Amino acid sequence: MKIDHEAIKNLAGLLNETGLTEIEIAEGDHRIRVTKAVTVQAIAAPQQMPAFAPANVAGPTGVSNVAAISADNHPGAVKSPMVGTAYLQSEPSAPRFAPKGASVKVGDTLLIIEAMKVMNPIKAEKAGTIVDVLVEDGQPVEFGQVLFIIE
Repeated sequence: MKIDHEAIKNLAGLLNETGLTEIEIAEGDHRIRVTKAVTVQAIAAPQQMPAFAPANVAGPTGVSNVAAISADNHPGAVKSPMVGTAYLQSEPSAPRFAPKGASVKVGDTLLIIEAMKVMNPIKAEKAGTIVDVLVEDGQPVEFGQVLFIIE
């Protein structure tokens, strides 16, 4: 079998770009599989402190002092459906799809995630106002990572 060194280099590049640890292609009876060694490091879990509910006490302004909701469990969190690279606009000179403070409707494009050379538009699943943008343009993102908060 003749070894296609260029195909192996391209597959190795895809492993690095996507964070995968193994990729295989087949053509007829010929197969090429590229794998990357993964080092797993065990880390002791921190001891968990007992949870206490915050007191709902009105301060001098009459505003309630309730603990803030984290981005991960926020009801308006928009999470990445895939691993890839986030792009907040269609091209470098174009305006952002959904900047902080913008109003969005269901189906509006919030950003594009490039995964394996495919541009995937990520759409708003609820209407509201963008209150936080938690990614930078060109930043790698992970599956389940919070990208936006919509209220």
